[in-house]
Amino acid sequence: MLLPIRTSIQPRRTPYANYALIAVNILVFMLEFGIDPATGTVGYRPWVDEFLLRPRVSPWWTFVTYAFLHADFWHIFFNLFILYLFGKNVNDKLGHLAYTAFYLCSAAFSGLGHALLQAGPPTVPVMGASGAVAAVTGAYLVLFPQTLLTIVYWFFFVGTIEVPALYFILLKLIFLDNVLARGPSNIAYNAHLAGYGFGIFVTLLLLATRLVSSNNFDLWSMLKQWNRRRHYRDAVAGGYDPFGSSGVRRPGAGREVRKTVAEKQKEVEVRDLRTAISQRVEQRNLAEAANLYVELMKADSEQVLPRQYLLDIANQLASSQRPSEAAWAYEQFLTHYGNYEHAEQVELMVGILYSRYLHKPDEAVRHLQQAAERLSDETQMKMCRDELARLQG
Repeated sequence: MLLPIRTSIQPRRTPYANYALIAVNILVFMLEFGIDPATGTVGYRPWVDEFLLRPRVSPWWTFVTYAFLHADFWHIFFNLFILYLFGKNVNDKLGHLAYTAFYLCSAAFSGLGHALLQAGPPTVPVMGASGAVAAVTGAYLVLFPQTLLTIVYWFFFVGTIEVPALYFILLKLIFLDNVLARGPSNIAYNAHLAGYGFGIFVTLLLLATRLVSSNNFDLWSMLKQWNRRRHYRDAVAGGYDPFGSSGVRRPGAGREVRKTVAEKQKEVEVRDLRTAISQRVEQRNLAEAANLYVELMKADSEQVLPRQYLLDIANQLASSQRPSEAAWAYEQFLTHYGNYEHAEQVELMVGILYSRYLHKPDEAVRHLQQAAERLSDETQMKMCRDELARLQG
């Protein structure tokens, strides 16, 4: 079981429209049920039947009203929890009026998708905000694909992990939950898929037409960057030099042109990696930033990141149990930022990595001795001395 519980970003403004939609859903749910005086059992009130969606049978307005009705507590709980989780940031990006209109249109389009694609009899009713919530989730995927979701998992044990929104929404919520897991049930899978499709397409369209402001972090920008890299690779593969004055192959200088193009291609790759690293660090997506840093070092080991970026990435690599890569990052940090005010703590960290994980006692002793000369914290000093004693004993 996988459940997202938190995003790595928060809205800049209070998402009143999202809160209002949640409140309306809760209010309608509380009004849906009543006690039958004849039997004493709890059931739907008579008016509920008029607002359910029965494809090809119900009036047009039920393509919206059905989305405010729910079957039971867990039905509404999961829908509104996901709406709260993803909707607040989409509300912040679109604005209150546009977000409300988007939500209502999503409900209608999801209902239409269910009506067109359902295989059962047209009189079977459908209810729930799942399709509209799926559209909001699709919009979140487009607007904030690189943000991190904190996921609670429980199988044989319980824990949390952080996963980029793009992968979790595409693979788990769309593919696994609505494509792979399809089967005979009362779940309106087609409404969900129609909602996801509507949310993704409309939000991409809003970004492409600049009705909603784009930035370097949304899916539209990612697609444009991919397309630019594709055109560049095609030009190079065709023997052209896109950096030359004419942009064509120079006769008699094929070997030299290929070398120049390779160098330029490397520069583009390095620049893209550095830009991506900066973006991930600013978003506090340090896990992805660390992966990109490793790619950058493979492309050009002489590249140096800003001081705090490099330190954050080195710490991330160490905490992710990647000792050799962490040691490299710490060494690079000490080489270029040796005057850092807490350099002795970095020396201690890299010394412990060499000692306990990489089995390089000479390197460990060298760094630990340098740390011991400057450490002032008693706990860190004791750790350093104990490690030195163990290595030299």
